[in-house]
Amino acid sequence: MNISSSTELITLGTAAGPAIRGKENGMASAVVVDGKHYLVDFGLGCVRAAHQAGLRGQDLVAGFITHLHSDHVGELPAYLMWNWGAPVDGFTTPVGLYGPGKDPNHVRGQQLAGTRELVDHTLKAFSYDLDIRVTDEARPVMNTLLDVQEITLPAAAEGSGNRPFIIYEDDRVTVRAVLVEHPPVFPAFAFRFDTAHGSMTFSGDTAECDALIELARGSDILVHEAVNLEFFTAMGFSPTFINHQRESHTPPEGAGRVAQAAGVKHLVLSHLAGVATPEEWKQRAETSFAGQVTVASSGQRFALNTLAADVVG
Repeated sequence: MNISSSTELITLGTAAGPAIRGKENGMASAVVVDGKHYLVDFGLGCVRAAHQAGLRGQDLVAGFITHLHSDHVGELPAYLMWNWGAPVDGFTTPVGLYGPGKDPNHVRGQQLAGTRELVDHTLKAFSYDLDIRVTDEARPVMNTLLDVQEITLPAAAEGSGNRPFIIYEDDRVTVRAVLVEHPPVFPAFAFRFDTAHGSMTFSGDTAECDALIELARGSDILVHEAVNLEFFTAMGFSPTFINHQRESHTPPEGAGRVAQAAGVKHLVLSHLAGVATPEEWKQRAETSFAGQVTVASSGQRFALNTLAADVVG
């Protein structure tokens, strides 16, 4: 019997939001390892994109949320409803959900939801549907299947001492995180997945960031956001809006600088904010990065490696 072992990235969605400026799905990615998968963010369109990519909830191990902007979590409720229970090949055993806790820096932070309350409120909002399907379709009780973990910051992750720290580990992957710079949002995370076949890092939303360079060091793939500030300026957006884009996001040249400093092999531009042609995004990143650059589109696949073994029996 021939058994294949591999790690694959699927860019389920690549558009920034919450504005819709093109055909691409909102921000979501899948890391597929030996037939099991892990999701990073749940942007607009991720439910259908995951299904079209052949991903089923029964093979989901865990989901990871970079930060709580709506364009990264807006379709989490739908994902849970469409991928739960045997009738839809959904999850019937516990899955992990890892994301930010409450914002300690916000004046009303303790009254605003972190990841745990986001999920709790989702389950309450859909409680009628959930109850009906448990009794009418023999589905498991969803709240017994969601292991929600708010990412706890080690002391070393604060400020200039920010270093990668492990947030999840199983026999297929080790997932590390760092805090990134996405003001005024806090906390906002980047994630790195290490597998037997290689590594990939997801920037989340961030300005150029030394902590991200450290996290991504030596990665096979860096999925990094990019913003076209010139588009927003030309379209007459307000100075406040443009300043947010400048202070909280990264131009493609900056993504290239991060990739070059980290020594990554392949820079994949995603979470594209503003409008430019793929050639324009790519050429701008190539001014500061000597490696391979891809401007991602929804549903694209990137294989790290494929190892085949002949097994008798």
